[in-house]
Amino acid sequence: MRRRPPWSLRRRLVLAVVGLIAAASIVIGAVSVLALQGILMRGVDTQLTQAIGRSQGGFGTVVPGQVPTPGEFLNARVQQIVSRQGPGTVIAVVSSGAIAIALVKDQTGGYQELSAAQSSVLLTASKAADHTTVSLPSGLGDYRVATAQFSSSVQIVTGLPLSDMQAVLLNLVSVIVGVTIIGLIVAAFLGIFIVRIALRPLQRVVATATNVAELPLDRGEVALAVRVPESDADPSTEVGQVGAAINRMLGHVASALAARQASENKVRQFVADASHELRTPLASIRGYAELTRRGNHELPDDVVHSIGRVESEATRMTSLVEDLLLLARLDEGRDLDSIPLDMSRLLIDAVSDAHVAGTDHEWSLDLPDEPVMVDGDAPRLHQVVANLLANARVHTPAGTSVVVGLTVEGQSAVVTVADDGPGIPDEIKPVLFERFARGDSSRSRAAGSTGLGLAIVTAVVEGHHGAVSVESEPGSTTFRLELPLAAPQS
Repeated sequence: MRRRPPWSLRRRLVLAVVGLIAAASIVIGAVSVLALQGILMRGVDTQLTQAIGRSQGGFGTVVPGQVPTPGEFLNARVQQIVSRQGPGTVIAVVSSGAIAIALVKDQTGGYQELSAAQSSVLLTASKAADHTTVSLPSGLGDYRVATAQFSSSVQIVTGLPLSDMQAVLLNLVSVIVGVTIIGLIVAAFLGIFIVRIALRPLQRVVATATNVAELPLDRGEVALAVRVPESDADPSTEVGQVGAAINRMLGHVASALAARQASENKVRQFVADASHELRTPLASIRGYAELTRRGNHELPDDVVHSIGRVESEATRMTSLVEDLLLLARLDEGRDLDSIPLDMSRLLIDAVSDAHVAGTDHEWSLDLPDEPVMVDGDAPRLHQVVANLLANARVHTPAGTSVVVGLTVEGQSAVVTVADDGPGIPDEIKPVLFERFARGDSSRSRAAGSTGLGLAIVTAVVEGHHGAVSVESEPGSTTFRLELPLAAPQS
């Protein structure tokens, strides 16, 4: 089962406020209904006591101890008793433990006799010592009844309907529910509005943190001047405490970044200076070695071999120095021109050079019919493609097929270099474009790779505001370059 996403603070606060108001409304409503019910019930009991007196008054001419027959009661007293009560009143005479007569007064002033089931309920109620509430079947509803002892064997049961009281309570409940619902809706909207205003400082803090998170802090000089506004960094409030803590953190991060940048600048400057200074002695070493090798001197074979190795390693070291110097210049944002150039022509030249250098590989081009123009530094972009082709040639076995493609996607020119070689190991992919990164034995180092080729590719492409990526698996490796298209000529 997927975990339900957590609620936002705004939702929690609004629901908490609405919940508290709902709970308070329920309690207040319940107490109000119960209190009113008690008041109304006491009023009904008072009316019931008066109704019992009226029933006894209408029955008073019967000689105490003499049990009237139903016929005598109906003929002599029923009309008089009924006339004393209000509509809906229930009257029953219990004689010797049995209902002698039971009737209810209707709205016209007459009366209706109760059914056996209704009479049975009144007979049971007559045994209660105090006022009690009963429910008469067949639609009469709830009644409040009480019993008066007329003689040793005769009881008069009188009951008043509770329909009016229940209607009042029902109306009260309806009003309370309606007012509560309206109040909750208003409270919800007001709560959303108030909470939104209250959380605006927190939103500004979040916006500051998001702005910092989007800064490229991993490279280059970073001016981390973003801070939470002073109005949102007041330690006297909870949100202000968060803002103040973020400002302290940003200050610490800014100091760390400044120290890191200063250290990197020193390293870059050292690499640039060292590379520049090494060019002259390396050129001298190569020159003297070549001069000695080409001179008409009778030298032992081992000396000739040693001089050849000195010249070869000097050439390799010169290439390394040139790469380091280029990276140092690219780090400083220099050494890149921006002129319109046709990427199709550049790829044709680069693949032609690669075909000459790697005759044991199969090289092919997939170019569009129309020229694809970009604004860039032609020598550097040629070096980028040449590095990728050299990478495919050096790190794949003979017979590998390498396809160079060019397409247009949106506002970008996309160059792909794909081969069907052994692929790149998964542990190498995360650091593939870093400096001095090399593959394992599956990608040969026989050519003396310096591990700077793909780093130069990344630096040059990013210097052109482009992007480079790679997808690789056994049997398929594709490097992808994205470069902005040249602006249309007016």
